[in-house]
Amino acid sequence: MLANSLRKIDLQDLQVFLEVFERPNLSEVAETLSLSSSTVSYCLKKLRASFADDLFVATRGGMQPTRKAQAMRPHVKDMLARAQLCHGAAGDFDPAHGARHFRLCAPEYFELVILPRLLQRLNAFGYPVSLDIQRLGRDIPADLLLDGDLELALGFGPYQHRVHPELIAVALLKDNLLCVQDRHAPPVNDLDRFCARPQVFPTPWDSERNMIDGWLQQSGRSRHIAAHANSYLAALQLIPASERLLVLPARIYQLLGDSATRASPIQLDLPAFSLEMYWARPFDHDPANIWLREQVFNVCAEAGFL
Repeated sequence: MLANSLRKIDLQDLQVFLEVFERPNLSEVAETLSLSSSTVSYCLKKLRASFADDLFVATRGGMQPTRKAQAMRPHVKDMLARAQLCHGAAGDFDPAHGARHFRLCAPEYFELVILPRLLQRLNAFGYPVSLDIQRLGRDIPADLLLDGDLELALGFGPYQHRVHPELIAVALLKDNLLCVQDRHAPPVNDLDRFCARPQVFPTPWDSERNMIDGWLQQSGRSRHIAAHANSYLAALQLIPASERLLVLPARIYQLLGDSATRASPIQLDLPAFSLEMYWARPFDHDPANIWLREQVFNVCAEAGFL
């Protein structure tokens, strides 16, 4: 049974509660939620009375949450997410009905291979949709997906990331790895020569190792990393007029290699990989999430990836 002190709380109060965590003052909270300042203050008053706690304390640096407010935050997020799911279950998501902002987490590979096609598709249909792409870290951000702070995450497979049991994953495409070098550098035809040459490590997602290092470790081998680069394009710039090697996905080399460097690919028995899409099981039937996944699937199908 619901406690009497909670009966006066509504969803608007909970929205105000979460927004105060993100904004330095109540005026910005009011502007973000399209409410009056007096309404925001009244919502906070109700929350404080219902939970018998100040929840937020005004300081020079902004509204600072109390320990109780910090403990409440994930539960309030979950309540609003579930309320949104109930609302979505009443009908389909209409992307043309109003502006919608989607948040994704993905490696640079997605931004180069899929994102341009996805934006082209959204623009062609005139959907008022915007996408916020956050950089992928070492692991798939399960907490953000489960809290509804992210709609989708993209990562590499197989078995390149630790995956939460409440996430659903599907492979979007498969790709091969190529070993890239300067056209005039000595040939590399075996693993001994491969490991002996200095190499460039691209970090299009935050990781100290990638699938090449795991593949070499299975044979009891390792390689010498001469330089780390923050992107595929930056890594390619370090190859011409040198003996350095760079391992790149074949589709990335097709996009960047010919115009960015004088390097040419040489074949080794390098491992293949997949690009996988993840979403949270609680949002599996959310109409907006379903629609976004369908757009990604359609793009991959039209490009012949699936």
